[in-house]
Amino acid sequence: MITVHAALVQGTQLLEDAGVTVPRLTAEVLLSHALRRERVYLYAHPEQELTEVAWIHYGRYLHERMQGKPTQYITRRQEFYGRDFRVTRDVLIPRPETEHLVEAALRLDAEDVLDVGTGSGALAVTLQLEKSWRVSATDISRPAALVAAGNALRLGARVNLVVCDLMSAVASSSMDLIVSNPPYVPRTGEHGLQREVREWEPHVALFAGDDGFEIYQRIVADACRVLRSGGWLLMELGFASLTRVSEMLSGWQDIRVEPDLAGIPRVIGARLNS
Repeated sequence: MITVHAALVQGTQLLEDAGVTVPRLTAEVLLSHALRRERVYLYAHPEQELTEVAWIHYGRYLHERMQGKPTQYITRRQEFYGRDFRVTRDVLIPRPETEHLVEAALRLDAEDVLDVGTGSGALAVTLQLEKSWRVSATDISRPAALVAAGNALRLGARVNLVVCDLMSAVASSSMDLIVSNPPYVPRTGEHGLQREVREWEPHVALFAGDDGFEIYQRIVADACRVLRSGGWLLMELGFASLTRVSEMLSGWQDIRVEPDLAGIPRVIGARLNS
């Protein structure tokens, strides 16, 4: 039987030859998943022989990754804001950049909060656990809502989940804060996406019409109905979307833009007129 060390060497080489980024780290994550161990185990027990079952699982995971399947969909997990979230192909994989949206929200005062297009529930669950706010979340996809519900239950968050199109089922003047990481990829930009994103992540959570601004427009329009007077709207920004989204918020108060660590505008916020 092959040892942990030899399995890592072989897996790394296969992934590198297939053009997979960070092949060594990916091999470690996949082997840890096959062994049902943390990564530190690989270095503490390099001479440990793999069981036949673990070797079969590891080989399948390597094959899936070489075919373009994202590592997170293989392991069904992704860390977000220090917590372990379960992910499936029904939801987008939470990105570190979206943590800027969390940070912006946590600086505001609110009681009733809505996460529009929750996906895995990363935003809704995180905000509820960090602030004990009354949090609701919507998604048009029932399978995605089930993933979010599972994450909320497993992590101990109290989130009211609703399956609907954006905010269509949310009562008027019921929220102090709306957050959203909406779809913002234009259909014309589909072929420019990484293979892992284009072929594996849910298109309903990626694409927003021909120009990428359809969902922003709908959220801004309906937020005026759903927010209470003086309430806040926070949205993640897509690449080069700042100007258009800022124009949509004309007439709102206290418009603010926050960059990510690379200096790229990442979050836009605005307050409904009191």
